[in-house]
Amino acid sequence: MSDYDTDIVVWSDRQAELLRGRAAGELVNDAELDWPNIAEEIESVGREQVRAVQSLLRQAMIHRLKVIAWPQTSYVAGWEDEDLGFRQDAADRDTPAMRQRIGLEHLYSQALRRLPRLIDGLPPGPVPPACPWTLEQLLAVD
Repeated sequence: MSDYDTDIVVWSDRQAELLRGRAAGELVNDAELDWPNIAEEIESVGREQVRAVQSLLRQAMIHRLKVIAWPQTSYVAGWEDEDLGFRQDAADRDTPAMRQRIGLEHLYSQALRRLPRLIDGLPPGPVPPACPWTLEQLLAVD
């Protein structure tokens, strides 16, 4: 069992040290470099960034849907502020390569499932059955 399996922090510190040394031209023992797991971790960085943007967009959708479903509640202004904040954070993290990996319809269906059943004792009003926003609209925060 390697440090990768038992202590990812120790593993990542050691691998980073070895890679920096190699990049600086130092002789390092290639056998110590855990190439398969290094590659996996590099890929996971990209996946996690996409997941973070998806999570922010889903949260924005939930708040937008609350505004649509309960337009008369006193919470609307707060939901609109939250929506904008989530979209700004998503726009800050967005990259062109992410856009093809973000499935709005899937995020929208998740947002629909996460709507509360009641707010202020009232059930939700009608909401669109399919995502009414494009990715560009959600990320436009100017």
